[in-house]
Amino acid sequence: MSSIKQYLKFVAPYKWKILWTVIIGVFKFAIPLLIPLILKYVIDNIITTGALTDVEKTSKLFWVMGGSFIVFLVLRPPIEYLRQYLAQWVGSKILYDIRDKLFDHLQRLSLRFYSQTKTGEIISRVIHDVEQTKIFVITGLMNIWLDLVTILIAIVIMLTMDVPLTIVSIILFPIFGFSVKYFYGKLRRLTRERSQALAEVQGHLHERVQGIPVTRSFALENYEQEQFDKRNSNFLEKAITHTGWNAKTFAVTNTITDLAPLLVIAFAGYQVINGNLTMGTMVAFVGYMERVYSPLRRLINSSTQLTQSIASIDRVFELMNESYDIVDKSDAEPLKNVNGKINIENISFRYEKTEPEVLKNVSLNVEKGETIALVGMSGGGKSTLISLIPRFYDVTSGAIKVDGQDIRDVQARSLRDNIGMVLQDNILFSESIAMNIRMGNPDASDDEVVAAAKAANAHEFIMDLPYAYETTVGERGVKLSGGQKQRIAIARVFLKNPPILIFDEATSALDLESEHTIQEALGKLAADRTTFIVAHRLATITHADRIVVIENGEISEIGSHDELMSKKGSYYDLYQVQNLNDESQTLL
Repeated sequence: MSSIKQYLKFVAPYKWKILWTVIIGVFKFAIPLLIPLILKYVIDNIITTGALTDVEKTSKLFWVMGGSFIVFLVLRPPIEYLRQYLAQWVGSKILYDIRDKLFDHLQRLSLRFYSQTKTGEIISRVIHDVEQTKIFVITGLMNIWLDLVTILIAIVIMLTMDVPLTIVSIILFPIFGFSVKYFYGKLRRLTRERSQALAEVQGHLHERVQGIPVTRSFALENYEQEQFDKRNSNFLEKAITHTGWNAKTFAVTNTITDLAPLLVIAFAGYQVINGNLTMGTMVAFVGYMERVYSPLRRLINSSTQLTQSIASIDRVFELMNESYDIVDKSDAEPLKNVNGKINIENISFRYEKTEPEVLKNVSLNVEKGETIALVGMSGGGKSTLISLIPRFYDVTSGAIKVDGQDIRDVQARSLRDNIGMVLQDNILFSESIAMNIRMGNPDASDDEVVAAAKAANAHEFIMDLPYAYETTVGERGVKLSGGQKQRIAIARVFLKNPPILIFDEATSALDLESEHTIQEALGKLAADRTTFIVAHRLATITHADRIVVIENGEISEIGSHDELMSKKGSYYDLYQVQNLNDESQTLL
């Protein structure tokens, strides 16, 4: 389905309002078409006629102009207001619907998509490109039709006055149409290229603004300026190419619209000289030329805007058509009354079809309330394994079951409702601490939020902040320390109260004091829950019921800390190396 057809689905609910806007607009544009007729009447029937005295001419002029003033002062303003209001209202509502749908769509896209797409480019499409599509509604579905109707009405009026002169007036229309078709075919492609170049600038800028501390710490200002200049120069090149072609378009089409009135003046002047046309008719025709070619010029401008708008529509629906990696089956049911027993049955996984397997034939049965620690060298597959449990990705082969149900047979959202995650780098939103804790349960009361913070050992430092629970944390929690952010993340998991927990390097980036406080909170959180812990610091997981060693995507050892130490295998070697490193750091 083309992007235009998809866009029209969002327009469809407002089709009657658009129709009324066009109808009202016809009256709005038709009223000014009376002016050349009034001028013709005043010249031919009042000023130049010898059948009336000066007093009669003056009286007649006042009556005609009085009626005209009533039409233009009383009738036209409310029509103009109503048309403008309806047009903008419809356009804004359609944009609201598209952005609402896009945000819902973005929340459903896979983590694979976000790992391959810059945040700034996504924002560019949702904000800039969606805003550009408004032109399609107001210009393409409303104004173009109004301009065409205006031209048609003017031509009909002109035909009633003089047919040959009307033919002269529109004789350049075919040349105009050919020019528009020729120039605007290429303009759409150039517009799309310019929009993509702008999105690349925005994407790069968004990423670099977030990374300013890195730029400063490595003194990379000059290098980053060069990198930004490359993308900015690319946008400049695309913009200038687009502008050049656009300028050619206007130069040709405006020349055509400027020549047409000259032809009319020449032919009409000749007819008046030879007594075949009245002076009033000539003046009226010159007036109608402006009424015909002004809408025609607007159509040229509208064509440019529409070309830009259609290019934006293409980009918006390219994003909206991005397929989901994780899709619920049509008969998927909610996962309810979860006990926490998890069976990982002979699973394998690769991120892309062309890439090697990250996990190979992994099997693990976890009982309700059991704590499982996953250890091994970086890149072994630990984090990949735990990302499969909440179904952020689907296994390539094998199955993961919760309480005997394959997680692909249940609704993904209900599965995640039963899982709480504490990561190494937890995302906090730039709002209040209370709001960030409520992410675990948006309907929680203030007392429940405080209770969760106390359980996470976070209440004391929160109360020391300027506005306590209403203190804003800044973008990504920049105003808080690493340990404080972790405790907020743990508090929201307490508030969620899930039967399954996943801790992925939750304390690896903290100092010893913060680590101890957070380990205590994690211990309370994990009580009586099925828990998976990924950790590099082996001293923090010796309490686990079972420790699973993953090497090169496969399980090499399973057992308690004591059992694995007695085996003197991979786990033993890792533990010994870490102890030696810790002792060396202590001596230093």
